[in-house]
Amino acid sequence: MKIVAIVGSIRKESFNRKLAEHVKNRYQDKFELEILDLKPLPFYNQDLENEPNEAVDSFKAKVKAADAVLWLTPEYNGTVPGVLVNAIDWMSRVDKVLVGKPSWIMGASMGQLGTVKAQLHLRDILFAMGVSSPLLPGNEVYVGAAHEKFDAEGKLIHEPTVQFLDTVVANFLTWMNRYHQ
Repeated sequence: MKIVAIVGSIRKESFNRKLAEHVKNRYQDKFELEILDLKPLPFYNQDLENEPNEAVDSFKAKVKAADAVLWLTPEYNGTVPGVLVNAIDWMSRVDKVLVGKPSWIMGASMGQLGTVKAQLHLRDILFAMGVSSPLLPGNEVYVGAAHEKFDAEGKLIHEPTVQFLDTVVANFLTWMNRYHQ
């Protein structure tokens, strides 16, 4: 199974990027995970949507070829970051590569509630007309106090979170197997 991860933070030391790396490394025997880079994407512009640049074409092609999308979102001002919305704008127009593409969501932040508000908003966006990405219900991952759960090298060291992710990944794989039947 091929999954692309879209990390809504472009910060060098992003906890969400570290969480994506953990998923990629820990579950490499269960699926292939490619972490996509949002930095090369220009701001969405409807004037250019029919002739996007190579960065947009490549990004969309990777999403289209994937079996699923793993979204990892921080929470900025109680919602999803602009770079994440920009990527969704590109993917939801013209060839609409997200339509019907299974998704799952995780998020990490230094706050105690993790990324609860951002994930709720992201779910609304993904269910919106023109996007329609099915989501696994009841499998939310909110990593709060992330600065206490990763070590200096970026490794997830909080064992209860690691064990919870094992359960979430198993649930996701079961759902994906049923989804593709």
